[in-house]
Amino acid sequence: MIVGVLAFLVYSVFSWLQWKSFTIRSWDLGIFTQLAKDYAHFQAPIVSIKGHGYNLLGDHFHPLLVLLGPFYRLFPSAYTLLVVQNLLLAVSVVVIAHFAIKRLGSITGACLGAAYALSWGLQSAIDSQFHEVAFAVPLLALSLVALLDEKWRSAWIWAALLVFVKEDLGLTVFMIGLVFAWRARTASGLCLASWGVLWFILATKVILPAMNPGDQWAYESQLNIGALMSNPGSLFQADKVTTMILLVFITAGLCLFSPLALLVLPTLAWRFLSDLPVYWGQEWQYSAVLMPIVFCAAIDALHRRKVLNSERLRLLLGTTILLISLLLTSQYAFGKLNDIDKNFALTTVESSRNALSTVPEGVTVETDISLMSYLVDRTEVYWVGNSNNPAPEYVLMDVSGRTDAAPNVIAAETMQRFPGTQYVTVFADAHYQVAKKQ
Repeated sequence: MIVGVLAFLVYSVFSWLQWKSFTIRSWDLGIFTQLAKDYAHFQAPIVSIKGHGYNLLGDHFHPLLVLLGPFYRLFPSAYTLLVVQNLLLAVSVVVIAHFAIKRLGSITGACLGAAYALSWGLQSAIDSQFHEVAFAVPLLALSLVALLDEKWRSAWIWAALLVFVKEDLGLTVFMIGLVFAWRARTASGLCLASWGVLWFILATKVILPAMNPGDQWAYESQLNIGALMSNPGSLFQADKVTTMILLVFITAGLCLFSPLALLVLPTLAWRFLSDLPVYWGQEWQYSAVLMPIVFCAAIDALHRRKVLNSERLRLLLGTTILLISLLLTSQYAFGKLNDIDKNFALTTVESSRNALSTVPEGVTVETDISLMSYLVDRTEVYWVGNSNNPAPEYVLMDVSGRTDAAPNVIAAETMQRFPGTQYVTVFADAHYQVAKKQ
């Protein structure tokens, strides 16, 4: 419990520093805030950031995110989602640390729990801000710990819920079911495997195409098996190899000595089959679901392998794994905490607040990602990159990196995008411009 509480505090400090310095990593936080806002008012998740009238249930299959609704209703802010994610990840830390201590002793278990809490996959997820996989991480931890404890019913239930977090996790559930069947020697494991495959097919072939504006699973084209077959060497691209090495390295290789390690294969498969390099490396949230797997595999190996029965050897391996996580921390998100003034600079805070204060409550706004997450709670937000946006009442854009940032450039560009409309600049400084529809 102590390890989990400390993890939650570290995660929360990091998120608060991001929030108060107006550090927004992507449009995901804004997207999921719009979803939570609709669920809080018992409405379908129509997310205008993705497109006019876009139902987010046609993007990824994540009905379990309806649980965000009550939290957002109580605390209507995008920041609420960051707190919820930190809490969910911290719950997984409690589950894994408690299990490690029970199996391996207080010191070794605490070392593994702390190493998991600081693992690069969780760090990258927190740095990326909210994503649906935040719900998958504790579910995986609960399921795998129950599986290793031979609490078959609990393992089955926790794993079964994963299919409602994201469609590809149905394949992970399939793998869990196979390991379940092998260890429990019961048909219920095969039933779990079938459940995972069934929901993967239903989600990708029926539900998502029915809800998606393009009448298809939006990410099917990224599973480029043909490209891999024609060029098998692409599997050994630098980012892919580095990710695989780090998954092993973070547990000092112990994860390889447990069949649970096989559970990483579905996630790595869809990532490495894609031709988008962003999926291959260690940034963003894509590796978060792999962290409970490799650490539970490592705990399983330490507990079951007779050659590791020595308490001193276990302690040495536990402290080594913790040192590895601490070493890697300097290369990932939490390394930014070493220089808060530089990495969470407050230089744009006054400008950001002034620009936001120019936009009244309840209006429609077209914007980039810069202040998107600070607008979604009180306005209807559209992303500037969409082609089907209606003419917004306000436009707010970051111009700090532009060389052509004349005081009325945003108003002029907006009038070009929406012929027949008139916009006037109502705020302009070196960082932002706000234009209002006349």
